[in-house]
Amino acid sequence: MQYVWDLLKYNPSDPLIFSTSLFLFLFVFFLLFYNLFGRNKMVRLGLLIVFSLYFYYKSAGYYAGILVVSAIVNFFFAKFIASTENFTWKRIHLALAVILNIGILGYFKYTNFIVQIFAEMSSSRFEPLSIFLPIGISFYTFKSLNYVFDVYLDNMEPTNSFRDFCVYVFFFPNLLMGPIDRAADFLPQIQKELFLSKEDLGKATLLIIAGLFKKVVVADYIGLNFVDRIFDYPLRYTGVENLLAIYGYALQIYCDFSGYTDMAIGIALFLGFKLMDNFNAPFKATSIADFWRRWHISLSKWLLDYLFKPMQFSMRTLRIWANVIALFITFVICGFWHGGAWNFIIWGALHGFMMSVGLLIQKPKQSLYKLLRINDTKFLRFFQAIITFHLIAASFLIFRTNDFQIIKDMFSQIFYFFHAAVFLQFAEKLPIIFGLMTLGFALHFMPVKLENGIKKIFTSFPWFAQALILVVVIWIAAQFKSADITPFIYFQF
Repeated sequence: MQYVWDLLKYNPSDPLIFSTSLFLFLFVFFLLFYNLFGRNKMVRLGLLIVFSLYFYYKSAGYYAGILVVSAIVNFFFAKFIASTENFTWKRIHLALAVILNIGILGYFKYTNFIVQIFAEMSSSRFEPLSIFLPIGISFYTFKSLNYVFDVYLDNMEPTNSFRDFCVYVFFFPNLLMGPIDRAADFLPQIQKELFLSKEDLGKATLLIIAGLFKKVVVADYIGLNFVDRIFDYPLRYTGVENLLAIYGYALQIYCDFSGYTDMAIGIALFLGFKLMDNFNAPFKATSIADFWRRWHISLSKWLLDYLFKPMQFSMRTLRIWANVIALFITFVICGFWHGGAWNFIIWGALHGFMMSVGLLIQKPKQSLYKLLRINDTKFLRFFQAIITFHLIAASFLIFRTNDFQIIKDMFSQIFYFFHAAVFLQFAEKLPIIFGLMTLGFALHFMPVKLENGIKKIFTSFPWFAQALILVVVIWIAAQFKSADITPFIYFQF
């Protein structure tokens, strides 16, 4: 009995994540009761709220109280904003909501960073404060704020049901790492009867299979057994291995993050909810701007709607420079959103700079393409995709580490100690790593028609065949799984 209690209570070193056997066990039982009482909306939504709160408690402990406070505060601020016709009071309530939300987020996420800056400016010793960062706080804060913003902008009417709003805020599939779904899209789904078509069931199962494979088999394995080793001691390895580690980390962070998203969307679909897509083959992007239309789409749209557009509008008299300035500031903030560290800010600023330059040279670039008669050709798109991928992969170096000596060492090995012959040795000595990286990129660059064909074939299978494939993938994942839990990379944000 004590073992069961220890297993079910909060353990900081053992969060409840989708890729663990405990989550699978609990979710199966929850899904059984959820469908058993599916016709009674009150019971069904009550079960969903309780399980979601337990899920967050198991991941963040008693900091789950902050999640509850966030729901209460934002529900009533939106009510206040909608209940008054006085524009000044609307703005005051909006300002208070933003200050409270960002204040709570800032305290937990940025206090030590700010204290460190002041310590360095005053040449005093920096002693980090003992502040625990509640998992997922950046995601559910932005999710709550989008509801308040949309009510303020008259994009939606506020819900009168605190229960429904809690379902939206607490919803466990996208609570920890998104997608940052819009309340205007999610809340109407609560009123619908629980119904899953055969196609929905097949799609949900396939998404969970894909997410589990991406996370455990590809991301975790190449991260622990190759990428981490190169990044820890880059000077011990040749330029080939350093370059492959850069490619490997790009693939790792994509498979880790999109793997979570796939599982989140699949689990939500089993519960009768459709979440927005968060990834669309980002390494196929032909520009940095195109990359951000494909990567972490829910965050990109959030920043576009609630940060970039208002700034751009306020500076509209500056014409193209309004776009440039707003872009740069937006992506500096995007970097800062990821964490209180200079490498994240520099990473965001770098993306803002590259997008701004792309915007400024767009017209002369198009003129050059027309002159060379390569405008809108497959050759041009292929060349643009190659350049964009390498810019993105290189920028992920800054994202991964705040030790700039490591970045310098890696590029030094690539340019001055490359040794191309090592590539064949790498493929021979590390066949699993080589195979997984090849498979990971091959699946990512799979033609859309082929991908849709596979989805169509899978969803046409009977349910027991789909379940059997899921069991096989779970077994394969168990063979690759490391002894220790490997949290999702974006959990730290």
